[in-house]
Amino acid sequence: MEETKKRMLSGIQPSGDLHLGNYLGAIKNWADRADEFECYYFMADMHTITVRQTPADLRKRSINQLAQYIACGLDPEKNVLFLQSHVPQHAQLSWVLSCYTMFGELSRMTQFKDKSAKHKDNINAGLFTYPVLMAADILLYQPDYVPVGEDQKQHVELTRNIAQRFNSIYGDVFKIPEPYISKMGARIYGLTTPGEKMSKSIPEGCVFLMDDPDTIARKFKRAVTDSDSVNPVRYDRENKPGVANLMNIYATLTGKSFEEIEKEFEGKGYGVFKPAVGEAVIETLRPIREEADRLIKDKAYLDDIYRQGAERASYIANKTLRKVYKKVGFYQI
Repeated sequence: MEETKKRMLSGIQPSGDLHLGNYLGAIKNWADRADEFECYYFMADMHTITVRQTPADLRKRSINQLAQYIACGLDPEKNVLFLQSHVPQHAQLSWVLSCYTMFGELSRMTQFKDKSAKHKDNINAGLFTYPVLMAADILLYQPDYVPVGEDQKQHVELTRNIAQRFNSIYGDVFKIPEPYISKMGARIYGLTTPGEKMSKSIPEGCVFLMDDPDTIARKFKRAVTDSDSVNPVRYDRENKPGVANLMNIYATLTGKSFEEIEKEFEGKGYGVFKPAVGEAVIETLRPIREEADRLIKDKAYLDDIYRQGAERASYIANKTLRKVYKKVGFYQI
């Protein structure tokens, strides 16, 4: 008898263009798992509106992000790709789970504190409760694993707590998911701010998947390193964060170890090392950019993928939601 594949789920907000950190930290690894896991990946557009968006831009980014997902290797035949807002069960389960989430738990979420500081003129309730929507995103699909970055681990822990609380009252309703953190490329830092993860909010230090080769080369030439001229290319995250970040990028793209990279650039300065990393990124992103450009022009195809993905996702989501509604006592027709 064939063993059932374990299920994995994750999503990225279409709040800006996808970048190298998204690709190396998440999407590249997602593509590699399609044969091992049953995979569900979505555009988290409902999460995006906690910050004010220009509607036309959000719609455009949602379709472009799907094209980039596919161009990065996420085969729609092997992965369920969908838009969060196309599956209403996300919002429906979120309300139920909010009644099983404690105010104190949400108050402790570090991302709420960070986002509140950045958006002081718009500290809305959604900004406070979005970890509950994230819990609904996850628990709807009963996944075994949730691939996340270190900064999202707290949200997966909250999801587990909510699921365990619900299960303790109503029985075995939700599978308790495990965070799945890739060791290599799990966290890519900004080229100009190597103490912070790569972010679209600092575009000069962020390499976007759709950047042209000249732009990428220029960004790597300007990448922050240090003044070490004796033994410049060596991995030391604490004392040489900029170099460590570049080495991590190069290692993830080439499959070389840090020791091999140190040997390759032994006796060579940053003037040789930084362009080499940039060139590796250019050649990695070139086919992705070209394929995404081609797909973006085929809106009918992308709409069809979204429609199929929503149908497949809704089938699983609805099974979970019906079970939850029955448990909490909602009368069902």
